[in-house]
Amino acid sequence: MPYNLAERNRVIENPKLTIALPARNESANLEGLLPRLRLLCPEAEILVVDDGSTDDTAAVCARHNIQRLSHPYSMGNGAAIKTGARQAQGDILIFLDADGQHDPADIPRLLARLTEGYDMVVGARDSRSQASLGRNLANRIYNRLASWMTDHRIADLTSGFRAVRTEKFREFLYLLPNGFSYPTTITMAFFRAGYPVAYVPIQAGRRLGKSHIKPLQDGVRFLLIIFKIGSLYSPLKLFLPISLTFFTIGFGFYLYTFITMHRFTNMSALLLTTSVLIFLIGLVSEQITALMYKDSGDLD
Repeated sequence: MPYNLAERNRVIENPKLTIALPARNESANLEGLLPRLRLLCPEAEILVVDDGSTDDTAAVCARHNIQRLSHPYSMGNGAAIKTGARQAQGDILIFLDADGQHDPADIPRLLARLTEGYDMVVGARDSRSQASLGRNLANRIYNRLASWMTDHRIADLTSGFRAVRTEKFREFLYLLPNGFSYPTTITMAFFRAGYPVAYVPIQAGRRLGKSHIKPLQDGVRFLLIIFKIGSLYSPLKLFLPISLTFFTIGFGFYLYTFITMHRFTNMSALLLTTSVLIFLIGLVSEQITALMYKDSGDLD
């Protein structure tokens, strides 16, 4: 949606804006990124959360007069995000990566959409912005599953470039993991709480330098996130289809053995029992999820 220049300047120069950048050994990228952020948002609070860097990140921040929040050792991207959110003085938080992928020029577009009544606006990457074919496929699966779970179109579940109202974001700090899956968690939490979320298409650049994400661990993380998406929003919606699948197979196998052998076999009993257990696990998980969001003001 177009916005005029006066509105753009009013939003960008709002002194209640905080820009938080989680960074670990990103001094080379910060050298060029920090001046651009200061030029674009001269009145904003800019925080670099140094997650145990061993390079000259501290010197770069000092040279550009940027506040640095330091972890004594690497605690993870999510931990850095939480540190930045706790220390932020602004009413609106901008999160972007310090590795050069996100273009600061997109910040006005996110902020303009935020003024339309949304509580969080996410920069949604296109397929050309993905680091690899495998990661592109994984993100597509994440997005489709999350969209099905929430009944809302989710254009980019794992994007780390987002603008959010600080007060709303802090409600869910206790849910956020210390690792790289914080975007998934906060997105599902916002939908669960009924906070409106919007997506703005962006073109993310290629990462400058070496990635901190490990391919082998990504495979395990992929499976964990799939189940985490369901457990964060509505576990029963994930467990019920699995339960029905086991029930259908078990009942079909029972009919087959009854017709051919006139017997109720152990395999049929096992499949049917498993379907009941999965359903009960989903039911209990649903109640636990409701309690998790109770403190955040969710009145489901």
